[in-house]
Amino acid sequence: LFIFIVAALEETIVISKLGDNATLSCIYPVKELSLNNLRVYWQIDDVQEQCSVVHALISGQDNESEQCIHFKNRTQLLWDRLGEGDFSLLLLNVSQSDERKYKCVVLQTNEYTKVVHQAQVVLSLAASYSQPILSGPVTNSNSTGEVTFSCSSDNGYPEPNVYWINRTDNSRLLPSELSITLHDDGTYSVLSTLKVKATSDMQIECFIENKRLQENISANYTQEKQNNGSNTESHKDLEKGGRGAQAAGIISIVILLALLAVLICWLWKHRSSKLVSYTGNE
Repeated sequence: LFIFIVAALEETIVISKLGDNATLSCIYPVKELSLNNLRVYWQIDDVQEQCSVVHALISGQDNESEQCIHFKNRTQLLWDRLGEGDFSLLLLNVSQSDERKYKCVVLQTNEYTKVVHQAQVVLSLAASYSQPILSGPVTNSNSTGEVTFSCSSDNGYPEPNVYWINRTDNSRLLPSELSITLHDDGTYSVLSTLKVKATSDMQIECFIENKRLQENISANYTQEKQNNGSNTESHKDLEKGGRGAQAAGIISIVILLALLAVLICWLWKHRSSKLVSYTGNE
């Protein structure tokens, strides 16, 4: 005989990343608690499931006789909290197949069996997308002045929102193409392309948004402004000036060497003339 004495059913939403461990909360607020008179069942809250038992605790002991094979060795109760009425379940290494609604049912077995507490937990899974890779701009051959950007990201869950922003005026840009691929491990890859008119001050940013994790990551492109030529010209002038100074230095050295040669030649001739004069006087 079962007697149901339950108020409005609690429901919580738990968000966990793929491959992590998820804690499904079920707390029976009671001051005095004897586990010997309790049964706790965690089950999938879906009447169409052929096997629904996720975990069972009977008289303070785990009971695996009816546990679904999908959950074998993947569930744990928090043993140090059971005496406080905390029957939360630790679900290990979660995957997409665990993304369900679960129910915790606490029954008290005295003269008769009655449900004293229930809780519902919705498990939602997520995975962070990789840092976006922004490529471009690539000039389109069939369209004058138009360029294409591409933005890609991988290993995320669930499907993301992808959008482009023109940072010069913060306007939203419409992508020309969006491709989302589902992989064998349940994660998604995304590739988005954008075609825009090329400008001298393009500032384009691509966003990958995972609403479930409240994550929004981006990659951006900023067009480098071209110099007006003054810097280039001044650099050329400096280069020319340097070359001119170098040439002038070489010419000066040549002139000095020539003057020195003339001076040596003059001194030699002057000395020779004196020797001839002295010999004649003798």
